[in-house]
Amino acid sequence: MLVASQLTFSRAGRRIFRELELSVSAGELVQITGANGSGKTTLLRVLCGLLAPASGTLTWHGMPVRSNGPAFLNALCYVGHTNGIDPDLTVTESLQLAMQLAGLRGPASEPFGIGRALEALELGKLAATPVRKLSQGQRRRVALARLLLARRELWLLDEPIASLDDHAVGLFTAQLDAHLRAGGMAIMATHHLLSRPQGASRVLSLGSTA
Repeated sequence: MLVASQLTFSRAGRRIFRELELSVSAGELVQITGANGSGKTTLLRVLCGLLAPASGTLTWHGMPVRSNGPAFLNALCYVGHTNGIDPDLTVTESLQLAMQLAGLRGPASEPFGIGRALEALELGKLAATPVRKLSQGQRRRVALARLLLARRELWLLDEPIASLDDHAVGLFTAQLDAHLRAGGMAIMATHHLLSRPQGASRVLSLGSTA
């Protein structure tokens, strides 16, 4: 379980959120909503350790995240609101690079595999296509395919379904459902709630900082 308690974050003298409480456990999805500027992306970055809160605690299976760094990082997969993929690489090369960065080496360390990840998000016919030639929705599917390359317990997702059409949203939701059924957990910031996700689901609404 990931538990955030009394989290407070400020930037340039402006409080983004204060004394926030959040938890997620196996099989559970937490969807974070709120207007632009309410702190959704900031909260995800705090949760994955990219930003430090002004106060509060963050624990992973009962251990403080800062002192349990390797265990937490090895359980985490973060997909930001930007795709973070090199436009000059092909789709397959992008996923190969993602595997290398995640420390996955060879077939023995591929629980899902690049081929199956491409198939799951209907990218197989685009495997040899440079990313720069893809539509925004296709690029987003490439970014989301990285979630499937390793069995990471916790998914942190920033607007994962942005740029996706209804069919692609269904492909992503199917993979999210499988992740939750297998005991995984997910926290996603979104402007568009998934209406029927698998397993337990809660919504956390952040207030405007205006």
